Amino acid sequence: MRTVVRRELAALVSLLALLTVVSAIPSSAAPRPLTISTDKGAVGGATAEGVDRFLGIPYAAPPVGTRRWQPPAPASAWSGTRSATAYGSRCLQSPTGTGPGMSEDCLSLNVYTPERRTNRPLPVMFWIHGGGFSSGAGDLYDGSQIAKANNIVVVTINYRLGVFGFLDVPGLSRQGAGNYGLLDQEAALRWTQRNIGAFGGDAGRVTIAGESAGGHSVCALLSSPPARGLFAGAIIQSGGCPSLTVAQATAKGEDYAAAAGCSDAATSVVSCLRAKPASELLGAAGGFTGGILSGPLPVSGVPELPLSPSVAVRSGRIHNVPLLIGSTRDEVRQWALPFANATKEQYERAVRLEFGARTADAVLAHYPYSAYAGPYTATYAISALWDDSSVFYGLGGCRYQNLTAQFATRQPRTYFYEFDDPHPPTLATTPAGFDSGAPHASELGYLWPMETSKLLTPEQQQLSTAMVRYWGAFVKHANPTTGGLAAWPSYRSGTYMSLLPGDDSQALKSEVYADRHQCSFWNSISYDGLTTNPDRLAAQAGVPTS
Repeated sequence: MRTVVRRELAALVSLLALLTVVSAIPSSAAPRPLTISTDKGAVGGATAEGVDRFLGIPYAAPPVGTRRWQPPAPASAWSGTRSATAYGSRCLQSPTGTGPGMSEDCLSLNVYTPERRTNRPLPVMFWIHGGGFSSGAGDLYDGSQIAKANNIVVVTINYRLGVFGFLDVPGLSRQGAGNYGLLDQEAALRWTQRNIGAFGGDAGRVTIAGESAGGHSVCALLSSPPARGLFAGAIIQSGGCPSLTVAQATAKGEDYAAAAGCSDAATSVVSCLRAKPASELLGAAGGFTGGILSGPLPVSGVPELPLSPSVAVRSGRIHNVPLLIGSTRDEVRQWALPFANATKEQYERAVRLEFGARTADAVLAHYPYSAYAGPYTATYAISALWDDSSVFYGLGGCRYQNLTAQFATRQPRTYFYEFDDPHPPTLATTPAGFDSGAPHASELGYLWPMETSKLLTPEQQQLSTAMVRYWGAFVKHANPTTGGLAAWPSYRSGTYMSLLPGDDSQALKSEVYADRHQCSFWNSISYDGLTTNPDRLAAQAGVPTS
């Protein structure tokens, strides 16, 4: 009976939310024309389910030929009306070849805007996809749901990935080496500033948002001087503020050049790389893009990123805009599956390899093997300490809370959350009986229409509706609190939002988060982030492969 009541309540809340959105749109508003003039020419979109969609619009010139490994150049103008009813090509990302639907000519974006809207410019959500800076595309994120539910404009983008977007080899280009993908994002933001008004958007109310590598990108953009004035708010989902130094990036680039067959001293490395076809460049990219902790990152110590983003945040040298930031409860649990067959001795050996003998004793006292149930005891144990210690790029856990506090010190409109759904649907292949918890990226299907969205229970759908409205409220008002949902105070008030299925989401004291992640312990010791990928650490500890 209780389940039936909760389902009926969930349906009622969803209906009320929809009625609220509809009632906010005056009946006199008329459908907008589907041909829009941009600074490079007219584009023709299409309407579907109450949303005007303009897809595959080029925001920069194709980065091919002599433009490969160069900062993005302006797109060429076109005559007539360019069709904008199909997504552009995804940026190259397959390590084994070009793959279907992928191309070096990929710098395009998509605009979603409510079909019926007032003449007043609408706030804009600018989405940067994740994928470890090595995979992903804007077309994976249909902005229709967020645009329609909140009466806002949504922009999703492609940017160069892997060796095409983040390679740093001396002499590759006069500027931008190692950060071509980041410069692409800034070019797309400049396109948005110039053109979004024609689509009904407000260039002065652009909120950048991203998850995983997209979240890393948001922190980098907050730290990038050339990005100043391009946005007015930011959302970081399961992303931190990592970067590579120039020395680290060039060492990684030189290793890649050797793998690509371009290390012969008699031949210019740059000339050799430029002469390679894309398929060969991708085929040699396994070491450059492979591994959770060994893939590409933005490069700091250069004009577009003078400071590492983490230092910029800590020192206050960032673009001070309202911020919504958070992570999932069990970010790295699935990544710890290489330890599925680990014994107690192998688990403890891995902790000692990671933290050193002296610190490891204290870590093991707080995370004893005996505290976690089988049959995946070591996986649960090591993922718990990884989550709490934030050793994956500072993601989740105690250092993530500390990062939020650093933002909040200077920006009062900073809002913190943890996605706490204990069993969100995922498409990852996991062993029988393994509990993934709320893993990395599991919140995405609650915000964007995806395959996992189809698997939501009524209570999870109620959370999805709430999250879409919270995110939309932040884009509109720089404050996620909105009518009919639990109030979401700023982090400065000493609270964070625990996002749960049904109507159970609530603001909790920040001390609750700290206790859950044993932050009094982690904040009392000194330790480095993890630099060895989980499978390699497991092998070093003697864990047999499954």
